[in-house]
Amino acid sequence: MQQNKLTLFLREFHEPLLVLFGTIFYLLCLYFHQPSLAFFFIVVSIVIGSYQLFIEMAQGLLHRQYALDYIAALAILVSFFTGEYLVCAIIALMISSGRNLESYGVSQAKKSLTLLASRIPQDVVLYKNNQPGEKVNLSKVTIGQEILVRKGEVIPLDGILLSENGQTDESSLTGEPYTIDKFSGDIIRSGTVNVGEPILIQVTKVEKDSTYRKIIEMVKQAQNEKAPLVRLADQYSTYFTFITLILAVVGFFFAGGMRGVLAVLVVATPCPLILATPIALLGGVNAAAKKRIIVKKLSSLESLAHVKSVVFDKTGTLTIGKPQVTEITIHDKNYTEKQILAIASAIERNSLHPLAKAIVNYAKEKGIKPAQVTNVREIIGDGIQANIAKDNFNITKSSHAQDGIHLSVMKNGKAAATIHLADEIKESSYAIMEKLRQQSIDLHIFTGDRQSEADRIAKLLNSQVEVRAEMTPEAKKIGIEQLQKQGKTVAMLGDGINDAPALALADVGLVFSNEEQTAASEAADIVLLGGNFDLVFSTFSIARNTITIALQSIRWGIGLSILCMIIAAFGYIPPIVGAGIQEAIDVVVILNALRASRG
Repeated sequence: MQQNKLTLFLREFHEPLLVLFGTIFYLLCLYFHQPSLAFFFIVVSIVIGSYQLFIEMAQGLLHRQYALDYIAALAILVSFFTGEYLVCAIIALMISSGRNLESYGVSQAKKSLTLLASRIPQDVVLYKNNQPGEKVNLSKVTIGQEILVRKGEVIPLDGILLSENGQTDESSLTGEPYTIDKFSGDIIRSGTVNVGEPILIQVTKVEKDSTYRKIIEMVKQAQNEKAPLVRLADQYSTYFTFITLILAVVGFFFAGGMRGVLAVLVVATPCPLILATPIALLGGVNAAAKKRIIVKKLSSLESLAHVKSVVFDKTGTLTIGKPQVTEITIHDKNYTEKQILAIASAIERNSLHPLAKAIVNYAKEKGIKPAQVTNVREIIGDGIQANIAKDNFNITKSSHAQDGIHLSVMKNGKAAATIHLADEIKESSYAIMEKLRQQSIDLHIFTGDRQSEADRIAKLLNSQVEVRAEMTPEAKKIGIEQLQKQGKTVAMLGDGINDAPALALADVGLVFSNEEQTAASEAADIVLLGGNFDLVFSTFSIARNTITIALQSIRWGIGLSILCMIIAAFGYIPPIVGAGIQEAIDVVVILNALRASRG
């Protein structure tokens, strides 16, 4: 273990170590009066420490991108051609160590992505002719092939269960530590764990389209995005460069010519602006991922930190994840209550929505075996559908319910039955909404339920909240537009695909989602895995903490650098001391930025 840590350290910081050893050899050669050899070592050290800087600067010029690299390059050139070789080597050491510290900080901030990806096995066992076959790489498995997943293994690809039955742990997607019974024909999602006997799965999605890969891609997308805050740092850099050049001129007249110029440039190089901001933002993504919060866009963290209005969907968002079936009304006399439950539970067991779980659990309690279904699919605003024999069944929430929650079971477009459920407020909903209200955030509930049911929920919350009921997906979208026209930054929190239009329009869309490929998750900026309402406040807290730390790093970094440059411009900080001071500033700022990873 110690050897691995040493190897990792040497690999991560090999450039600054080479620069450091080269500089030491330079000093030793001077001590033993070997000027030619000394010059060789110092030149090699400077090149190793700064060659990437000049390459990146050249590439930036070709793409007409302005950066703070110019200050660093100017400091190296001035120090070298004025014969300040030791100062030049220290600047090269600063640049290489700063770059490696940034790389280390980013890798630390990306730990969650590494942990996510490492859960999925890279090889799977194909199943042919009722026998386990060859082991192949995950990326080579195609749709329709059959794979064997043994007990305790993470399921690598989405598919349909071919075995008669199985058991899965879906806590990686839902956050709920419950074992889920599966039957032949059920949907199996990647990222979940087979906790029962070995199962056979027919693959329905290749590796790049799998549920779990989508989660990883969400995190990766956020890490690769350049957020507005990073662009804000670029804007700061323009002013910083202007101030640096002015102080360099002052240094020329008040601190001994080019030596004064060099002292100012050294203190300004490299600027914490380059290092701290992306580390803080990626740290925020990492802190969120630790709490099962997937941030798809870095910019959403900044937007969320400034949100003043939050819109909540009601069912499955504010309400508890375990509603109860209270009654079943039969409309098609060709079906009994048991038959309807067999159909509904067979379809809904392929969904992870709280209402679906209620039906599945109710049927299980009644000892009713699910029917055989095929072609299960979810449609925005139209619930979940599947085929049973030649008939198409659709289960959707009724918009005409007078009390409680009503799910309509439709057969070929005609009502077959209505399933009545009772819903309850999540235990933590009141406390979390009250905390948000105390932060001067306006609260709204947009729901498709009738007005009296929405009012009942609002009353139970006992918090100042505006309620709009009987809203269609389009109406929710219009409601978001109205709030935005009032100049408010709006966050929308939902859990179903009918919320997708509003989620996409909101400044920040947050979704409770256990099926990462639904339209709701695709439309949202932040995905909360599972239904724990405490995650809402955690998300707001992480966003505000991250942005606070990022801005703090920018401002403190600029402030300390400018203060030291002013002192250097009047001759009180020699170049070699300034190099050490700036390196200390960089380290402090980076360490501060890494605090965002803790959430």
